[in-house]
Amino acid sequence: MTEIKRALISVSDKTGIVEFAKGLADAGVEILSTGGTARALREGGVPVVDVSEYTESPEIMDGRVKTLHPRVHGGILMRDTEHDRSALGGIGGKPIDLVCVNLYPFEQTVARGASHEETIENIDIGGPSMVRSAAKNQARVVVVTEPGDYDEVLRAVRSGDGPSAALRARLAAKAFAQTAAYDGAIAAYLTSQDTDSKFPGALTLSFTKAYDVRYGENPHQQGAFYVERNAAAGSLALAESLGAGGKELSFNNLVDVDATIEAVREFDQPAAVVVKHTNPCGVARATTLEQAYRIAREADAQSAFGGIVALNREVDQDTANAIAETFIECVIAPGFAPGALERLRKKKNLRILATGEWLSADYASLQFKRVGGGLVVQDRDASGPSEVRAGKVVTRRAPTDEEFQSLDFAWRVCKHVKSNAIVFAKPDRTVGVGAGQMARVTAVGIASQKAGDLARGAVMASDAFFPFPDGIEAAAKSGITAVVQPGGSKGDDAVIAAADAAGLAMVFTGVRHFRH
Repeated sequence: MTEIKRALISVSDKTGIVEFAKGLADAGVEILSTGGTARALREGGVPVVDVSEYTESPEIMDGRVKTLHPRVHGGILMRDTEHDRSALGGIGGKPIDLVCVNLYPFEQTVARGASHEETIENIDIGGPSMVRSAAKNQARVVVVTEPGDYDEVLRAVRSGDGPSAALRARLAAKAFAQTAAYDGAIAAYLTSQDTDSKFPGALTLSFTKAYDVRYGENPHQQGAFYVERNAAAGSLALAESLGAGGKELSFNNLVDVDATIEAVREFDQPAAVVVKHTNPCGVARATTLEQAYRIAREADAQSAFGGIVALNREVDQDTANAIAETFIECVIAPGFAPGALERLRKKKNLRILATGEWLSADYASLQFKRVGGGLVVQDRDASGPSEVRAGKVVTRRAPTDEEFQSLDFAWRVCKHVKSNAIVFAKPDRTVGVGAGQMARVTAVGIASQKAGDLARGAVMASDAFFPFPDGIEAAAKSGITAVVQPGGSKGDDAVIAAADAAGLAMVFTGVRHFRH
């Protein structure tokens, strides 16, 4: 293994860089650095040689050009041969054995809405060039692009053997993935500048493999979970596994967990959602988390068996005891009290996930769905709250205050149910859900069957309009007293007439929430 004698460090993200550089210096490594990084290292007590001193060429254009020099790239790209050593020595260069670089924060600059001029200035040129040079020459050079790798690299430098070929290769692959993603982000930004559309002309998605899953949708299919570059804190991608119960997550588990956590985000009060096959089968809010969970579970206890549970508060001991009463595949929440976590870890095959931070119901993101040869891309459906109260009452009778509360609850749930979607609900709980049906009236029938006698006095939400009166008539027979739907059908007049004839109140929101 090649000994690490000289390192070049130039980073935008200075997390842990002083400690890393100190460790290298203590191991006898000479540190070359530039600009703000060099200042930070000196202030931290690390001996540093300025790159301009090494190259004998000053930084120019306010630092725009500082590492684009033959002594820098020759020092990085030099192979361990007499020919290359001679060529490098001929220009006064020295071998550079380790390159620690992370790039200008281009994506963060775009995300905060900076001016076009500032955004362009945050396109890194020298950084990617050094990273690519070091990654290409991985046989001799170690490339480090993430603070998370500092400790492992230091351990390898301090060891007698130095960084292994496997470590060099892994870090080089990571480096090329980062420069590819970086270039993709720049292309996306630039191709979106000459269009009114928010969607770029070139879309490059960057994901890092987190782990293999047990299997895909079915046991004969293999699968893996990939994490989005710059995934939002509080998202499933960054959730912490606190217990696998002896059984790792599957493809279906992850899809269901995402559906569950997205649904529970709709509520501010303590709330619980139980999902089966991506559809909420029970949703409730209450004064305590335990009450919310018990009510949600009992909304459809048969379907809840073996389901996925999401909660929007830290799980306490009482809630954990309630969850442990039946078989649940996975539970996800912001966090777990120590006693609650201890109780749940005793459950065989229960996977436990903690999001830590909490995303609001209206957080913005893009959603993607793979189709043959391409992707369809859309905004996340972040609307829902306030749409019922802001809607238009189209029947002779307006909803009562309690019915409005129930309609709002049902509407928030309905957007998370597969289309055609129907939700029967009381003010703080679902009583019946009809999901994924080809005919809307069939979905009404399933929700009615699930609700039974609880349908009487409940309300109904529909993700899209009713094309015919039959769905309203079926709901009225079940005991439903009020309806919320988008409206907009050619048959609206007949549907409104059917609601009036049954004494139902009905609100048109003008907003559809299909979920395919």
